[in-house]
Amino acid sequence: MKNVRDVLRRPCTGAAVWRAADLAGSEEWVLRLSPAQVDELESAARAVHERGVPLLKVAAADFPLPTLAGQLARIADELENGRGFVLVRGLPVERYSLPVASTVFWGLGQHLGIPVSQNAAGHMLGHARDTGRTLADPATRGYQTRAELPFHTDGSDLLALLCLRAGRSGGHTRLVSSAAVHDAVLARRPDLVERLYRTHFLDRREEQAPGELPYDAVPLAAWYDGKLSTRYNRCYLESAQRFADVPRLEPADLELFDLVDEVTAAPEFRLDVGFGAGDLLLVNNHAVLHARTAYEDFAEPAAKRHVLRLWLTAHRGRDLPPGFWGEARGAEDGSARGGISPRDVILTPGACRTGAGPVAADRCPRPSLTTTRPDRTEDA
Repeated sequence: MKNVRDVLRRPCTGAAVWRAADLAGSEEWVLRLSPAQVDELESAARAVHERGVPLLKVAAADFPLPTLAGQLARIADELENGRGFVLVRGLPVERYSLPVASTVFWGLGQHLGIPVSQNAAGHMLGHARDTGRTLADPATRGYQTRAELPFHTDGSDLLALLCLRAGRSGGHTRLVSSAAVHDAVLARRPDLVERLYRTHFLDRREEQAPGELPYDAVPLAAWYDGKLSTRYNRCYLESAQRFADVPRLEPADLELFDLVDEVTAAPEFRLDVGFGAGDLLLVNNHAVLHARTAYEDFAEPAAKRHVLRLWLTAHRGRDLPPGFWGEARGAEDGSARGGISPRDVILTPGACRTGAGPVAADRCPRPSLTTTRPDRTEDA
């Protein structure tokens, strides 16, 4: 490993450093929607449907939220400069069809950021639900299973999750402050801190475009412009070892991963969040790691656990050091970052990597924005 960046060797400060006990009994991180705010969201969704605007073409200007706008601006600030997460409660999803729920979710998300592709199929609005697959398959990702998902970050600035149905049991959401984890590593094993800032290798789970490497070479932490940003997914760090050209993990790397896992699992650090139907969770991936417990589902398809997901580039997100995401995969004009390159925008293998090379935007078309069918806008 190489390319060690500036290493933060002092404890982090500020609202981003929190432990579970700091938030116990508090709802400062919860926004409960009022009936008037719900009406505003539903009115905006109805207007979109009446105008026949395709879902993926709906922008913030098409989804006006005059009374909620100020609240959403405060949420955006909390995500970037505060604790790094907010739970919104009170959406009556039980009375929504899937298209209506999707429109409400997408429209609200547009006020916080720019959606980016979540998989190689180019899906911008995703499903997190059990498909019967397992992580033993290197092409499977966690959201497609009902297995436990240990603490990790996703490939975007912001993660948004809207629970439509919660399933029979389990599926609990857990959050932990990345800065608090960093401080714990610094306090317990200062000799390992520097390894967070080295280049590591994350498996892309066979979702790379033709001509691209099947893994990302990135740091797990960056101290840049006065902010600590992290990324972590032990499953992908270890499964990247299947590639012969990836450097072997060293014993000290495994010690670091074990310590991170130990800290994130500790009740004093992790916040257990009730996440049921109508809850909308917003998380800054740079500041907060999230996990999900395994769950049992209902047999009836209509009752199974169903969570909608957005990956967003924050409108007013932090600056990140070059290479933090690996290759750039957002919009060609630099307005989005993170995400996964859709395979169907690749015209010639290796010649057209979204946002990553000299190919002109008109030669590298984005995924179609003309359909509102759920199987094209979501991870089926």
